[in-house]
Amino acid sequence: MRSFSLTIVLSAVAVSAHTIFQQVYVNGKSPGHLVGIRAPDYDGPIYDVTSSDIICNGGPNPLKRISKEVINATAGDTITTEWHHTLDGAKPGDKSDPIDPGHLGPTMAYMARIDNALSPKVTGLKWFKIFEDGMDANKQWGVSRMYKAGGKFSFKLPSCIPAGQYLLRAELIALHGAGSLKGAQFYMECAQLNVRGGGRANPPTVSFPGAYKQDDPGVVFNLYYPTPTAYKIPGPTVFKC
Repeated sequence: MRSFSLTIVLSAVAVSAHTIFQQVYVNGKSPGHLVGIRAPDYDGPIYDVTSSDIICNGGPNPLKRISKEVINATAGDTITTEWHHTLDGAKPGDKSDPIDPGHLGPTMAYMARIDNALSPKVTGLKWFKIFEDGMDANKQWGVSRMYKAGGKFSFKLPSCIPAGQYLLRAELIALHGAGSLKGAQFYMECAQLNVRGGGRANPPTVSFPGAYKQDDPGVVFNLYYPTPTAYKIPGPTVFKC
């Protein structure tokens, strides 16, 4: 009975703990809520890393808020992504906003060159990682830092990337269920950028799907027992100029 009750409680928490990437800031200034972002109405995760839904979300979470605007930025600018439990934005008093604080895991960001950032096609793009924040030496997680920052995490666009249009793929992984196969929860959306300036760097790239395997040590991971002392973030290393 106790086990059954605990299952109900955990299920209820999981339902209320989802999150959506829904606002971009360039050097601290935002063009507006949902501007330049491809967002679903539903805030649920993706579990299957072999599905094309792992690229920019979709599938079980249809992308219904696809912005027709492209956000201007310059190579080297600081980008901030903002996440919340629902598309209503920040909810003071909601302990599950921006995400349930028990949903620990890493935060990440990738970019991919694209001829037209408004193109609906996202398959076949080549992605490079520009940011990651996992478990630190004090056993604090990237998601915890995002939670404490009111749903925000920031990073710099590489100063040496070529000018052009890009998709920015912001992501976090919730590991509370990752002790079993397909238990990790992946949350991601894509933003549309036009990057000015920069250089001629040609970063090494990966494909989505393909960058992660379902049994990667950063995808199958027991968050609780034994107490983890290290965590390997899945995917490639962060590109640096």
